[in-house]
Amino acid sequence: MKKSVRPSELDIARDMWYDWVQAERAVQSGQEYKIGSRYLRRADLEDIRAAIKYWKGEIDRLEGKTRIRVQQVIPRDM
Repeated sequence: MKKSVRPSELDIARDMWYDWVQAERAVQSGQEYKIGSRYLRRADLEDIRAAIKYWKGEIDRLEGKTRIRVQQVIPRDM
């Protein structure tokens, strides 16, 4: 019997990122793009770019590429 292989979270994140990049390309060329039941048009470019950023962050997180941000705070008397 064959075992079904489930895609990993990283594979899913990469697929989603790729789909959103394709959507951005289609919208930039003046076309509509469909993901699932949702149509995306030129007016939705901000949503598409937000999704690309989100999925890239997920890929980085799953690959262990997140970076630690350090900020220095200097208290001052007013």
